[in-house]
Amino acid sequence: MKYLHTMLRVQDLDRSLDFFCQKLGLVETYRYDVEEGRFTLIFLSAPDDVVNITKGEDYPGESAPLIELTYNWDDETYDSGRNFGHLAFQTDNIYDKCQQLIDAGVTLNRPPRDGKMAFVKSPDGISIELLQEGQPLEISEPWRSMENKGAW
Repeated sequence: MKYLHTMLRVQDLDRSLDFFCQKLGLVETYRYDVEEGRFTLIFLSAPDDVVNITKGEDYPGESAPLIELTYNWDDETYDSGRNFGHLAFQTDNIYDKCQQLIDAGVTLNRPPRDGKMAFVKSPDGISIELLQEGQPLEISEPWRSMENKGAW
């Protein structure tokens, strides 16, 4: 058995792609429009994992972890539940990534006060954990003094 992907239902495809690709830095690897089912599937990968993706007959071979965004063409409202948990991504420099997200208008729900971990949310309320690769960075301002904003 192997891990394939995490599927997230999204209400506004453009906002979700802007968040995951432009702000968070993921790469769109495949897209499938399913006319008869009236939905679109978009598979995203972390940039370092793109080289490990192979295309299967119907879907990516998924030899790398992927996020599958599912966009239903008809209006639907999805409740946000903390039972989902979160998606986690490792970053080379958590302070730089968090500053990049702040500059792009993303709220840090849990700043990296410890030099190791932060949380943000997607436009659909999906919790995203950011983890520092290797050892925590030296604790410094403004991160040390930042307060949590909302829940994650």
